[in-house]
Amino acid sequence: MSTTTEQPPQPEQRQQSLTPENFPFMVPHLMSRFVTDTGKILPRKYTHLTAKQQRAITRTIKHSRNLLLAQ
Repeated sequence: MSTTTEQPPQPEQRQQSLTPENFPFMVPHLMSRFVTDTGKILPRKYTHLTAKQQRAITRTIKHSRNLLLAQ
């Protein structure tokens, strides 16, 4: 006698959008939207981010700079 156990259908996995808080510092090309050509971090006025997101972006960019990944 063979018994087959049917598993319930798995919900479709959604692809999560990458929020500024979750940007990996090892991928500098993602941060190019938040930095000028000369390397200055753009202010919230131009990035349209929340204060919390702007702090996270700034922290990530500075971390990346310290590792010489982005200019």
